[in-house]
Amino acid sequence: MLHTPTIETREEVMFFDTDCGGVVHNIAYLRMIETARTRLAAKMGMPLKEMAKTQLFPVVVRTEIDYRKPAVLGDELVIHGKLDSVERVRFWCAFELRRSVDNALLITCRQSLALVQMPQGKPVRLPEEWDDLYAHLMVRKTPTAQVAKH
Repeated sequence: MLHTPTIETREEVMFFDTDCGGVVHNIAYLRMIETARTRLAAKMGMPLKEMAKTQLFPVVVRTEIDYRKPAVLGDELVIHGKLDSVERVRFWCAFELRRSVDNALLITCRQSLALVQMPQGKPVRLPEEWDDLYAHLMVRKTPTAQVAKH
C-alpha cells in the first residue's frame, strides 16, 4: 500500500502576523508553513526530540511560494502539507494555505530539504528505508546527453 505522509494544521491570523492594514505579511506565511513542515517531519520519523538527540536535521534549501490571495486579521487558515517527491539526497514538501470559511486558496508553496548532520553541517543521504516507503514518490534523475564537440 502506498503511503504519502500528510499533515493538516490550523492557524488563526494574529496581530503579529499583519501589517497596519490588517493584511498578513508575506513572511508570516512561512512561519505557518514551518509549523506544518515540522509536524510533517515528525510523521516521517523525525520528531523534534529525536532530531535534538541525533543532531540530524531536515534543512530547507529552496522555497517556492505563490501568493494568490491575502489573509487578514482574524482569519482561520488551514494548512495542508505533504511529502511531494524524494530524490537521493533531498526531498520536496508541498503546502497549501486556505481560508477555512470559504476554502479560498491563498498560498501554494514547495520546499526542498536536505538532511544535515550537525554540528559538522554535512549533508547526508536520505534514509535507505525511504526507498521502499516512498518508492511512489521517487524522482530518478536521467543522465544528460553528451554534447558532441566539433
